[in-house]
This record gives sequence, structure tokens and C-alpha cells, in this order.
Amino acid sequence: MRIGLLGGVVVAALAAAVMTAGVVVKVVTDQQSEQARGITGVSCDAAIGPTQPGQATTAAGQAGVLTAEQRQIVSLIISIGKQRNLSPRAWQIAIQAGMTESGLRNLDYGDRDSLGIFQMRPSMNWGTVAQLQDPVYEINKFYDVLVSVQGWDQLRPGTSAQAVERSAFPDRYHKWEPMASYLVENVGQVSGTTGCAQNVGLALPPNQAAAAAIKFALGELGKPYVWGATGPDAYDCSGLMLRAYQAAGMSLDRVSEDQYKDGAMLPVRDAQPGDLLFWGYDPANPATIHHVAMYLGDGKIVEAQQTGVPVHVRTVSFTEKELLPQAVRPGV
Repeated sequence: MRIGLLGGVVVAALAAAVMTAGVVVKVVTDQQSEQARGITGVSCDAAIGPTQPGQATTAAGQAGVLTAEQRQIVSLIISIGKQRNLSPRAWQIAIQAGMTESGLRNLDYGDRDSLGIFQMRPSMNWGTVAQLQDPVYEINKFYDVLVSVQGWDQLRPGTSAQAVERSAFPDRYHKWEPMASYLVENVGQVSGTTGCAQNVGLALPPNQAAAAAIKFALGELGKPYVWGATGPDAYDCSGLMLRAYQAAGMSLDRVSEDQYKDGAMLPVRDAQPGDLLFWGYDPANPATIHHVAMYLGDGKIVEAQQTGVPVHVRTVSFTEKELLPQAVRPGV
């Protein structure tokens, strides 16, 4: 009796999901039309790229113990960034680099001939000894090199910091991401460095393939999950996304970790139908991604989740465990 009842519920749920396919596709098309009429740019683009703010209490606690000298350097990093019309993401990168290299202090010593906030070396043509003790020069020099890095504003902030510093310990810059994000918000007076505006996602162009991709994915409901499968009879999570967007005329990489790089990033709360959502063992580290699903709008996703669970639609919470704070809009 219980098995029969469960089967009836599953069938009914699948039927209801299939019936909503046309509605979802219409909603996507309507949203694309609205976006195509023109969206004004936003003043803050710190969220366009992988960023994880961490827990506000932890970030606030770290920021709260900074000395007057450290806070003065943070203020200078932000003010120079503003003067140069650089985005809040640039300020965040510089803060993370400075905190990692010197603890945001203008040191007159360091490894070999390294000096200053960013531990730049005269012998490596960063500047003279006098220049590398001048905070204004140091910060401008950091920004000069940062903006020369291809795609610096699309990388995780710590990765961009490493591209400037070229440290032998590239992952250490990520440690200060939560605090730097907090400082950008509170010292730089930016509203939401992971959002930077309620509608920052609308600054991205519409995903013209979303409607077709959603239609395909919903047409596969009920098919079994098989690790490594890419259809047509079974799917794993990334295999379903691969075939859905292939049906829409767009190519994605094969695995979820690589699909994270297959489009423009935006805060997950600004996700639109057709955008991809990702889960990782460490939501602050995209290298730990292990699952991907397609957002349908109205708090729902379609996914091939795990062995024993067929392709299905379920409700998603933007605060659920392991969900990365960025969604990806494929092809944009």
C-alpha cells in the first residue's frame, strides 16, 4: 500500500512538472524580452566573479581587531581605488593581498628585499626603496599590475591577488576574503559586496538559450541517475546540463567543476531561469564543486541528483548547505 501510494505521488509530481514546462518556458521568454529592452549598468561589479563573503560575524570580528594603522591603509586602498574608478572587487583584491603579505602594515623589512604593504621588491623592478615605503605609490603600483592581469575581475579575488604577487603559496590569499568583503562594504560604503545592488544580475545579458534548455531538462524527468551518464536513457548531474544546453545549441564542459567556468557569474540570489547552481564541499572554494543543477525560477531546480533518485524537480533554498554563492549564466 505504501509503495503504491508513493508511486502514485511520484507519477503525479512528474506529470505536474511536465505540465509546467510550457509555463516555465514562457516565463523565461518574457524575462528575456524584458531584459532585451535594456538594463542600465550598475555602479558596483564586485560580485561579477566568484566571491564568498563568509560569515559576517567572523568577518566583523577580524575587522574589529585591526589597528589604527591597518584601518588607515584599508581606507587608503579604497580611496585610491575610487579615485581610479576601479570597482569594489579591485579594492577587495588589494585588501586581501595586503593582509596576506604584511598584515596591512607598511613594513620596512621582509623576505630578502621585500618592503611595504604588498612586500614588493626593488630588485624585481617594483620601484625604489623610497617608493616602496610610500603607501600611495605602493597601492597605485598594485592596481597598475592588477588591471594588466587578463580577466582579473572575473577570477576569485584571492586568485587575482596571487596573479599580482606571484607567491609560492597561492592559496593563502583566500583566507582573508570574508574580512576584505566586510571592509569593502563598511569602509567603502558599498551595499552588499556579494550583491552590490539588488538587481546586479540584470546587468548581465539574457541567456537566449534558457527556454530551450529548460524544456529539454524537464522532458527528461523520471530517467535514472547513473554516474558518468550523458543520456539519452540516464544522466548524472552535469550530463543532464550538458545535453540540455546542447539541445539549445550551446556547448558546456563535461563535468560540473568545469561547467562553473562556462558563463558569467552572478549572486545566486539573482539567479534567473536557466542559470546553473553549484554545490561544493567548501562553498568558498570552486575546486570542491561536486554537483550542478538548473534553476527554474520560483525557488525550484531540475537536477539529476544521485543514485536511486531519478531526474526530478525540487525546491531549493539559497541558504542550503554547500550551495555556492554564485550562479552561472551559460554562454554569457
